[in-house]
Amino acid sequence: MTETKAPSRREGIPLGRIAGIPVILAYSWFVIAAFTVVAFGPALLARNPALGFAAYVVAFAYAVLLLISVLVHELAHALTAKIYGWPTQKIVLNLWGGHTQFENFTATPGRSVLVALAGPAANFVLAGAAWLVLSMTSLPSVADILTNIFMVANLLIGIFNVLPGLPLDGGRLVESAVWKATGSQAKGTIAAGWAGRVLVVALGYWFIVRPLLAGEQPDFSFLMITILVAGFLWMGASASIQQGTLRSRLHLVSAVALSEPAVGIPASATVAEILRLSPSGTPAVVVCGPDGRPQGVVDPSAVSAVPPAAAGTTPVTAVSYALVPGAYVPEWSKGQELIQYLAQLEGREYAVVDHRGTVTGLLRQNAVLAAITGKGVRPNGYPQGQNR
Repeated sequence: MTETKAPSRREGIPLGRIAGIPVILAYSWFVIAAFTVVAFGPALLARNPALGFAAYVVAFAYAVLLLISVLVHELAHALTAKIYGWPTQKIVLNLWGGHTQFENFTATPGRSVLVALAGPAANFVLAGAAWLVLSMTSLPSVADILTNIFMVANLLIGIFNVLPGLPLDGGRLVESAVWKATGSQAKGTIAAGWAGRVLVVALGYWFIVRPLLAGEQPDFSFLMITILVAGFLWMGASASIQQGTLRSRLHLVSAVALSEPAVGIPASATVAEILRLSPSGTPAVVVCGPDGRPQGVVDPSAVSAVPPAAAGTTPVTAVSYALVPGAYVPEWSKGQELIQYLAQLEGREYAVVDHRGTVTGLLRQNAVLAAITGKGVRPNGYPQGQNR
C-alpha cells in the first residue's frame, strides 16, 4: 500500500537514558497526575487541615511517587531481559502506568516468566523498603504520609500485576504454562488473553456488582478508577488474543506459497515479447533493470490497449508500473521475518526470486494480509472488515 507518511509526532517528553535504555514520559501521564491531585488533594486536606494548599502539593507528590514506582517496575523488566540478550527499545511511562518495548528476540517459557515477574518483584522490594523506614524511623507528618502511600502503592502494584491474565505480568505465567504444555506460544497467548477477560469480569463483580447487590453506595472516584482499569485490561486482553491468533497463522505466510507465477523480462523488451511470454495475462510479468533486479510490473490492461501493429516497437516500460525499491524477496522467506521486511516497504506488490535471482513469482500484499487474518479479500485488496 503506497501512502504519504504523516510527519512522526513525539509521543512524549524524553527523560534521558537509564542503563542505555531511553525513558519517555508520555503526555497522557499528566492526565493521571491531574486526576490524582483532584481526587486525593481534598481527602488529604480533610484529614490534615493544617496542610492547607500543601495538601494538593502532597497529592502531586503522590503522583510522582507512583511514576517512580512504575519506572522501577519497567526497569526491572528491561534489566532482566538484558541478561538474556533481549534488546530494549524504550520505556514509556503513560496514563496506564507504563510499558517496556522490546526489539526482536527469541523467548522461552521460563525466561518469559522471569522477565515478567521481575517487575512486580521490584515493587514488593520497594514496599518492603518503605515498611522498614516506617518501622525504624519517626518521620515528619508529610514524609510519613508519602512513605505510607509509597509503601501501599507498591504493594498494590505488585499484587495487581501478578494476577494471572494478560496484559498483566501474571498473564505470562498462564501463557508460559500453556506454551510449555502445547509447544505453541500462540496458544499460550490466546489462553492468557482469555484469562485476562475472566479477570475483568471477576474484578467488575467484586468491586462494583457485589457492593451494589449488598445495597452499598460505591465512591464515585473509586467507581471511575475501577471502570477505567477494567476497560484498559479488557482492551489489553483482547489485543493479546488477537496477537496470539495472528501468531498462530504465521506458518501460513510464505513467499513461495502465497505468490502467483511470474516471469522476469528485461526493461529493454517490447510488448511483443510480453505477449509471447504471457499471452493471456498470466503468468505475471516482472520488469528487471540492467542489474537484473526487479523494478516494475507489467499492467495487462495496458498491454491489451496497445495496437498489434505497435507491439514490436512499444517498450515494456510504457505498459508497466514501478515497484518500490527493494520490493523483492527470496522464495524461502516466510513467517515473521517476511512480514517484518514487507512492513518496511510502501508498495503492495513484491517480486519473488530464487537463489540465482531469477524471478519466479509475484507476491501481493492482499494475499499476505488474507493469510495473516484468515479473512477473505475484498475487491479493494484488503481483508474483509479492514479499512484502508
